Amino acid sequence: MEKIEPKHQNLSDFKVGSLPTLFYIPDFISDTDQTLLLNNIYGAPSSKWKLLKNRRLQNWGGVVHEKGLLPQPLPSWLTNFTQKISEESGLFPSPINHVLINEYQPNQGIMPHQDGPSYFPVVAILSLGSPVVMDFTPHAKLKLDSQEVTDKESDGETFEIGKDKWLDDHRPFSVILMPRSLLIFKDKAYSDYLHGIKDCALHGYDGAVNEIEALKHNESDKHLFGSEDALEAIGKEEYKNISRTSNRISLTCRLVPKVHKNLFRF
Repeated sequence: MEKIEPKHQNLSDFKVGSLPTLFYIPDFISDTDQTLLLNNIYGAPSSKWKLLKNRRLQNWGGVVHEKGLLPQPLPSWLTNFTQKISEESGLFPSPINHVLINEYQPNQGIMPHQDGPSYFPVVAILSLGSPVVMDFTPHAKLKLDSQEVTDKESDGETFEIGKDKWLDDHRPFSVILMPRSLLIFKDKAYSDYLHGIKDCALHGYDGAVNEIEALKHNESDKHLFGSEDALEAIGKEEYKNISRTSNRISLTCRLVPKVHKNLFRF
């Protein structure tokens, strides 16, 4: 498949962490845009919500089948934003056609996971409401594969070198997702890592790859951090946490390349 280059003239300015294609864009949408999205999300019919064990979600764009997408048109209130994401990132070869909207209560999260093979390997996550910390952890399968290769090479010393090399290349990391921000990731961040959110109301963000970028754009939102003095004491370890006091809404925007118009024709 043809390599898609970023078109956003300043996209490289939003790169965070050590991986080459992990981008965090604060204030991607306005407060008015956020309100518009939330009004449409909560104005959807109750039947649109699917209740899961630790959260509820809405599925827009159709059903993702193992062989592709059984499509339904995205509503205009979503395409206004998916088009903005596609055009400004330049990372999708065609328009985004599938959006999952997850609602998380303050103590809810999602287990570490990877997106399925049906999607084009780029994920764009638009965050609304409460801030949250997303954790990225190396996929265990990659470590096992690395151990198998180095174990076959020679002796224990070679194995230890190989293991250290793997750890150097695959360090866990976390990203702060502030309201109205956009997180985009692909390549190693997509294929070599699991991403998830802890099931707790207090999230630590010490060492997050975008700590400075996230906090400097939200100095007026001190209440989001559970302490009026939190932002003035960023350097103090005891203040490096986020109190989740309200719901968070995430829009996970992706492209399913294979689209099937007829359920019975694959």
